Amino acid sequence: MSDLKSSTEVLVIGGGMAGLAGALALRENGAEVTLVERAPEFGEVGAGLQMAPNASRVLQRWGLLEKALEIGVQPKHLVFRDAVTGEELTRQALGGEFEERYGAPYVVIHRSDLHRVLLEGCEAAGVKLVNDVMVESVETVNGRGIAHTAVGVDYEADVIIGADGLKSTLRPLVANDEPVSSAYVAYRGTVPITENTPKADLEDVIVYLGPDCHLVQYPLRKGELLNTVAVFKSPSFERGEEQYGGVDELQEAYRDCVPAVQDALKNLGTAMRWPMYDRDPIENWVAGRMVLMGDAAHPMLQYLAQGACQALEDAAVLQEVTNGTVFTADGVNPAAWDDAIREFNTIRAGRTARVQRTARVWGESWHVSGLARTLRNLLFKSRADNNFQYNDWLYGQDQPGSPARPETANAKTLSV
Repeated sequence: MSDLKSSTEVLVIGGGMAGLAGALALRENGAEVTLVERAPEFGEVGAGLQMAPNASRVLQRWGLLEKALEIGVQPKHLVFRDAVTGEELTRQALGGEFEERYGAPYVVIHRSDLHRVLLEGCEAAGVKLVNDVMVESVETVNGRGIAHTAVGVDYEADVIIGADGLKSTLRPLVANDEPVSSAYVAYRGTVPITENTPKADLEDVIVYLGPDCHLVQYPLRKGELLNTVAVFKSPSFERGEEQYGGVDELQEAYRDCVPAVQDALKNLGTAMRWPMYDRDPIENWVAGRMVLMGDAAHPMLQYLAQGACQALEDAAVLQEVTNGTVFTADGVNPAAWDDAIREFNTIRAGRTARVQRTARVWGESWHVSGLARTLRNLLFKSRADNNFQYNDWLYGQDQPGSPARPETANAKTLSV
């Protein structure tokens, strides 16, 4: 194979979870990786996120799970309650048989903490990280990707990974679409856990389901912080207002909820809210030598808590499909990138589309009222303990479109 080379260049656009994960995955395979980020410094805004076993298995593969566990929390249960009555509807134990079945723990972690774990992983692996770079366009010339920036500087690479989020400037290369408004917004907040914090729920992820609203609470940072997220249907957002100058909508949305829910609203920061968008699934993420991943490819609503998880899965699958094709035992074959990114796209598009669509339906089931609420509650309460039929497709270790088991992937890496 005379076309083999000693290295291949990868440019990652976007320094969020997906970009850092993709950069780390390809750097581990042996690529020379440059990651450019438009912000002047790296960081994540927001509060907590839930990292299900399908994501923590990926961190385990990269040797980063222990770092995440040091600053995260392993909740004991996922608990659903009716927000109007306070009645418990169902609960899922997250340790024991659950962890054994899915091969990794369920972890809740502050977004900024997980971002820092990935950033430090990239730094340690030798990814070149560059801030203050605004990429305006990408093209493929003579089999190489070229990124044109706002200041006139070009970046060239054998392949470009577009990980620039929901409002991606690169997605128009593959789809003529726009973000889809859900009509729902979120307020978030983290507050210190004190002796006055109710102790009953500090070991679980608690979800209260109400008409046109829900509220989620769980501990963060080894139990030092309490994370609260309130999501509700917003009349002002339906009118097109992303931000809103008051809290009357928030208070009105939860007026019929139990005191535990109304008290939790005091934990929220109300200076900023997060409008909830996704996009319709698309089949093609590839344009020449550019491929999308993460929210740029498949932004989803938060109801399955899979946004960051699917980004990590993307990176792991990209790592697998380039191992033995682009990166071989005898050297690097940059010509193999075309087939590799197409294979990545083919493997992942069906799975992420299912997650996107299921998140929409799952969210609708949370927010029903009247007879639909009664039937929803009966269905939730009929679920038997440790019934995994609704989890396996998402968390299972051998699902179509998901990464290989860590031990399988590691064996593959060692063989190359």
